[in-house]
Amino acid sequence: MLRPCSHGAEKYGIDAAEWRAHMCGLCLGLRDGHGQLARTATNTDAILLSVLTEAQLPASSARTTAGRCPLRGMRRAEVAAADSPGVLLASTASLLLGSAKLRDHVADGDASRLAGRPMVRMSTRWADSARRQAELIDFDVEPLVAAIDSQQRVESRAAALRPVAVGAGPNASDQSPIMRGPDAASDEPRVTLDELTAPTALCAAEFFAHAAILANRPDNADHLRTVGEHFGRIAHLSDAIADYDDDIAHGRFNPLAATGTTLAESYELVRESDAELRRALAAARLADVPTVRWMLLDPLHALVRRLGKGVGAVTAHACNTTRDGHPRAHRTDHRPPTRRPDLGQALAIVFGVYCTGYACCADHTSPCTGERKDAWWKSCDCGSCCDCGDCCSGCGDCCSCGGCCDC
Repeated sequence: MLRPCSHGAEKYGIDAAEWRAHMCGLCLGLRDGHGQLARTATNTDAILLSVLTEAQLPASSARTTAGRCPLRGMRRAEVAAADSPGVLLASTASLLLGSAKLRDHVADGDASRLAGRPMVRMSTRWADSARRQAELIDFDVEPLVAAIDSQQRVESRAAALRPVAVGAGPNASDQSPIMRGPDAASDEPRVTLDELTAPTALCAAEFFAHAAILANRPDNADHLRTVGEHFGRIAHLSDAIADYDDDIAHGRFNPLAATGTTLAESYELVRESDAELRRALAAARLADVPTVRWMLLDPLHALVRRLGKGVGAVTAHACNTTRDGHPRAHRTDHRPPTRRPDLGQALAIVFGVYCTGYACCADHTSPCTGERKDAWWKSCDCGSCCDCGDCCSGCGDCCSCGGCCDC
């Protein structure tokens, strides 16, 4: 889910190799502790746990020189030590999530009959390895294992009671779900989207909170638990949005279809979680740590933009103030991608009154702080590698209002 941009690292004055240092440290930690095959469980989002742990330490974690690797062009590299607290936490998460993913593939019928049994054995082996690894860092993973085990049961119940989301594609946000005949008469309450995303949110919340414990910052545990909860929710919802059409076409389970949630509604939930995540990270005083901004906040911003484009959401924020001096309210219109904005909105975009995420043409004065910033094209060179939406979000910072409103 997270794809840090190397140009963003340069903007923050960070060595872009930091991401690789944590990833290679995680990969080698899995190898050293659990064998060569465990390296395939390397989860790039779990790298964030190593980053968050290190961000709370008074000094960077130990580095070690890794041997030559084909993925590094047969070059050596300085990587995070396999026995550092953050890497141990990240490898525990990778093994646990990798185990769950293998079981999901088998349950969904994605594995052949010959491959199914070995995959189940590997899933069990990784889950046991995660338990042993967790003991090294005093982390109780049993509630997380129970939550993961409950996912299949909740999905089965939701599938049995789900509404039929007829035509619930990107342009069907106004359609109401239709209940299947026999299910409509059932007395059992339908499963909610919160119930379906709860196991993922719980696992991420506890892993993030334990990063604070490992860094000896227990005061950050509750804040990071909130960050993890919303990170897990975003991960689950973004996966459901991205796979929606494919799941419907192949008759696979999708939490949005199962609960009658439209793509526009799910996108709003993603945006809400993104905003809550940022507030909690600011409360933990980690929102301004360069590595955290580069590896978490900027990629999340880009992810939300990509999802918005996919569901046809046009997000506009009035950067000027109202006549009484207060900033104008945030508004989000859900429209098909082919629908053009009306004349007034188009003129506002052209003259820099609105920051839509696609354009910010004029100099910008924050209605919240009064700070004036130059237009992105005067100082940003991200256009040389990307459009700052699909792979990074650096240029979007020209419209930041200081956190009191959501540009």
